[in-house]
Amino acid sequence: MCAVPARSAPLAAHPEAALVLLPPSAEMAAAGRLRRRLQLAVPRCWDCSPRRWGSGVSAAGRVRAAFLRFFQERHGHRCLPSAPVRPRGDPRLLFVNAGMNQFKPIFLGTVHPRSKLAQYKRVVNSQKCVRAGGKHNDLEDVGRDTYHHTFFEMLGNWSFGDYFKEEACSMAWELLTEVYEIPKDRLYVTYFGGDSSLGLNADEECRDIWLCLGVPASHVLPFPLKDNFWEMGDTGPCGPCTEIHYDHVGGGRNAAALVNQGSPDVVEIWNLVFMQYSREVEGNLLPLPQHHVDTGMGLERLVTVLQNKRSNYDTDLFTPILDAIHKGCGGPRYEGLVGEADIGAVNMAYRVVADHVRTLCVCITDGIYPGLSGAELVLRRILRRAVRFCSEVLHAPPGLLASLVPTVVDVLGDAYPELRKNMDQIADIINENEAAFLSSLERGRRIIERTVQQMEPCTDFPAEVAWSLYGNLGFPLDLIDLMLEEKGMRLDSAAFNELALEDAKRKAHGLQAGQLEGADVHLDVHSLAQLQSNNVPVTDDSPKYAYTLGQHGQYEFSPCQATILMLYRDQSLQEEVGAGQHCGIILDRTNFYAEQGGQASDRGYLMRLGQQDMLFPVESVHLCGGYVIHEVTAVETLRAGDQVQLFVDEAQRLACMTNHTATHLLSFALRHVLGDKTEQRGSHVTAERLRFDFNTKGPVTVEQLQQVEQVVQEVIKRNEVVHMAEVPLTLARRVQGLRTVDEEYPDPVRIVSLGVPVESVLIHDSEAAMHTSVELCCGTHLLQTGAMEDLAIISERQLAKGISRVIAVTGGQAKQAREVGQCLAMEVDSVSIRMKQGSTSIPEVQNLSKEVGQLTKVVASTAMPQWQRKELQTILKALQRTANTAIKKLEMQQAAEKAQSLLAKHCNQPVIVDTVPVDSPSILMKVVNQLCDKSPGTSVLLLSPQASGEVFCACQVSKNCLPMFSAADWATAVCMQMEGKAGGSCVVAKGSGNAKGMQGALTTALEFAHSKL
Repeated sequence: MCAVPARSAPLAAHPEAALVLLPPSAEMAAAGRLRRRLQLAVPRCWDCSPRRWGSGVSAAGRVRAAFLRFFQERHGHRCLPSAPVRPRGDPRLLFVNAGMNQFKPIFLGTVHPRSKLAQYKRVVNSQKCVRAGGKHNDLEDVGRDTYHHTFFEMLGNWSFGDYFKEEACSMAWELLTEVYEIPKDRLYVTYFGGDSSLGLNADEECRDIWLCLGVPASHVLPFPLKDNFWEMGDTGPCGPCTEIHYDHVGGGRNAAALVNQGSPDVVEIWNLVFMQYSREVEGNLLPLPQHHVDTGMGLERLVTVLQNKRSNYDTDLFTPILDAIHKGCGGPRYEGLVGEADIGAVNMAYRVVADHVRTLCVCITDGIYPGLSGAELVLRRILRRAVRFCSEVLHAPPGLLASLVPTVVDVLGDAYPELRKNMDQIADIINENEAAFLSSLERGRRIIERTVQQMEPCTDFPAEVAWSLYGNLGFPLDLIDLMLEEKGMRLDSAAFNELALEDAKRKAHGLQAGQLEGADVHLDVHSLAQLQSNNVPVTDDSPKYAYTLGQHGQYEFSPCQATILMLYRDQSLQEEVGAGQHCGIILDRTNFYAEQGGQASDRGYLMRLGQQDMLFPVESVHLCGGYVIHEVTAVETLRAGDQVQLFVDEAQRLACMTNHTATHLLSFALRHVLGDKTEQRGSHVTAERLRFDFNTKGPVTVEQLQQVEQVVQEVIKRNEVVHMAEVPLTLARRVQGLRTVDEEYPDPVRIVSLGVPVESVLIHDSEAAMHTSVELCCGTHLLQTGAMEDLAIISERQLAKGISRVIAVTGGQAKQAREVGQCLAMEVDSVSIRMKQGSTSIPEVQNLSKEVGQLTKVVASTAMPQWQRKELQTILKALQRTANTAIKKLEMQQAAEKAQSLLAKHCNQPVIVDTVPVDSPSILMKVVNQLCDKSPGTSVLLLSPQASGEVFCACQVSKNCLPMFSAADWATAVCMQMEGKAGGSCVVAKGSGNAKGMQGALTTALEFAHSKL
């Protein structure tokens, strides 16, 4: 049977219109009418064939352009540019991993009604996507086969409450078979076959649409929930989907048995999702008020089909990059081999490098740089994986990866022009990170080889060494495993995981690694006296300020060579410390910053000169009496007199510098907004955030928080120079407007001035310092404020009366906090609009109340601008009051109606026992109360069966019947009959039980009451 929508009620306007069943003889006629209907709407002069463009655009580029033009020009879609791969306002995502990510607010109903997003009805685009890290993670599979990627392009068309199944399927079939001219006999379509456990029938509507489009019945296949029902998450929009699969072999065979079986010969090319349900917290499905269409087709796989290839890497999306790799490394050409046939994993290396360099180009362009956490850490891992395959498998010279950037831009630049603008920056960042990793890679290899030589045969590789490689050299764990596998060894995973767990616990408590054991490395008074009596000079730590801005705006930190003067362990100075011992190292000079002035200490490592294969991780740094103590656990014997080279963790240092300069700027902004009497009461600066305590008359208002951020942002935009100089303390204290805290300062003292040279603020009677931030500070700072990018205050609270504490973040964290804040503001606005509509349904208002409660928790716990948090909390508090009032009012109305009906039914009865349908125990109790109020001499017990099988019970005993008749005893007797429980007082009680015993419970209720009266 062929079913098509009734012509008088097209699916675009009525997605749930009844289906008209046609006899078999009418099937072809119906399909013909449907095709003619579509053709009538198409301009005859229109042509989106990939052949339309000249040779200047790559074949893959023509395929992409044809997709966009088809939906834009023929079917009235708005063509949108790809969103950046850095997610906007979604902290749960590391990267944008699907085309629908940017449209989530529409699907979730949280889009602001006045926003541009809310105006979209039909949309098409080609979305940049990255799947690496998190739930969708293809990183480890890339290179092992010919179709996995970390970066890919998702072609998609969307309908937001506009067209639905018929149009979506028709458009897809038309594009594939008429525009791309894919043979129809090679295409198979799947549809949702239903799920009895959820009460969902098979999507026969979708099936019949395909049949009416001319797809043979043998090519239209049902599949279960796991294959053909798409869900955004555990809750939220969902619905059946239909997939289009392509048979690479063809030749007239029937490949239906291979669909969804993991066969490389029959692959899915397009998924059309019909969002028509919402999965609730309880797991049930409710129809969506608006139906949406979300389709996704991987460009790489489509191009593979259209270019008659069997591997994505054989298409012109990759062949130019593979050719450039061959030219750069000079090794054997790429042959497309996999598995055992790929001798030496050369072909795998080609695929890894080609894929990863595409990902690096796109991510760096979109503002994600290799780093230490989140998406940045994943990208660093991708870069280092590519570098290792370049150097160790392809034996390519350094710089190969960056040399591929122009080729990637040639391939992708027409579709994503932002790549062309950032080509030099991409190459520079890749080169810098590659150079750092190659150096670390060589040191790591020597460490592994040296450790293996010292080990007994057939033993596990020590976890402590692996942890040092992982934590200090940034070695991805999989690379350590691969290196050990090459040597026939394995890592002691249990011990490694234990170290990782300990480190996580330390971080959770705000402690740096090793700090718990570090109490014994603080010099005691006797050791200090001994050092001084032995004329051991204090540590020269001026190299910590030895950094400059490079040509491309990057910070360059000068290396530092030093001599071990003394070692400190077990509260005594020592000339030598053995392997495995925890100790403090005193050097003659250092570029490490010791924790002071509220700034966290540097981390990093040191190496002995001439012994480049041994790392000594520096866990923390302390300053005692002018001596800088570097806390380490010796991995080999250390002696006084050893020459060492020091390496600061540059990323951690730069983050601390950024946040320390931000602290000065925040202090200035607070004084500017709150008044000159605002004084600092404490601060703490780490790589992650900054904390600032200050005196205040009361909580800072929303407006004041906004003003403070605006003052900071203005200075950031001006990219003011940060001036620093050491001056005599007496001279420094004469500066007008100088900000100081209650602590001892060294003499000479370091002055940090934002935007005004130190010489200018030192001029007698100069007021220059009154209009900017000028402070005495020994910390490390940015050289220009622009590198801060942004500052967001994410917390403000009173520690005690008159003392407030703010916490702020900078850079990418600040940007993310603002995006999240905007996202939550839209959700709150959506709830507010729905609340104002004034529903008369108790369940609807209760759901709104529940949603307000959940949003209140999220707003309270999420990192976002504090001024925005306060605004949203005020709105949510009012919404919760409104919801509670509405629920109470509706419950009272419902209770009054039920009570009046029961009173009429049981007129002037001393005992009322009955059942009544209500939505909650509170309404049931209100019905009981109102009955007793209107009939004071009556005792009432009501049961209310629920759809879940539970039965609510509520009762009230007339005061005339006390003390012989107890409500608690009455409810208990009744609920026990239903295998439930009850409780209350002698006057009122409530409980619940199982519906199976309800009839017996009603009898028990009457018998119990009569026995007491």
